[in-house]
Amino acid sequence: MHKIVALWAIPRSTSTAFEWMMRQRGDMDCLHEPFGEAWYQGEAPYWPRFKEGEKTTPGLTIESVWEDIQIRAEKGPVFLKDFPHYINHMWTPEFLAHFSHAFLIRDPAKTITSMYDKWPDFDEAEVGFPEQRALFDLLWALNGTVPAVIDSDDLLEAPEEMTEAFCEAVGIPFLKEALTWEAGGDPSAHSWWDGGSFHANLAKSTGLVRQTRKYVDLEDAPFRVQRVHKRMKPHYEHLYQHRIKA
Repeated sequence: MHKIVALWAIPRSTSTAFEWMMRQRGDMDCLHEPFGEAWYQGEAPYWPRFKEGEKTTPGLTIESVWEDIQIRAEKGPVFLKDFPHYINHMWTPEFLAHFSHAFLIRDPAKTITSMYDKWPDFDEAEVGFPEQRALFDLLWALNGTVPAVIDSDDLLEAPEEMTEAFCEAVGIPFLKEALTWEAGGDPSAHSWWDGGSFHANLAKSTGLVRQTRKYVDLEDAPFRVQRVHKRMKPHYEHLYQHRIKA
């Protein structure tokens, strides 16, 4: 089986932009949140806001996704970006040993207000910070080494240095030419959610650059959103102290 590189992120963390950069390389089979599709739209959805009658896909399960990933890895190297909370019931040492792991983190004040902008009724179980921290700690304990952690702000401030550090950490060559691309691409072609509406800005982009925020400030958000931020912040800070620095 070839290498499976997993970037474990949280929603609204610029992870799809990172995935888009990885697609420019052309040397890996890149997958967009494959476990997430089953979590949200599989034949037995896991997400807490699911309502009877919403979209499901017969035959699509977390297990069938994993089978597909392994088949792909038999043919060549695979890169996937996904969120740990989709598969925290699968974290056995045997399962985790199949991957080269890295983590992409982002300040929860930014991710949570962005989620609120897209999904005003988001559930705390969809935010993902506790599971991201738990997987980080588990891999550290199993392997005896600190997994690679990249902070979104660092990535956008120094994309070449941080991407090179990521490549070194997961054991793949650094390809500088993948850091830029032509505007007008179609990230929605790889997205199973809502026709890719979350990725409109990415379609206009030409590389990894800092974005102008357009969302509500945390202090202006509802108390429920502020409370979620308060609960998530310690998990982010735990990983942040171990991040790779440019």
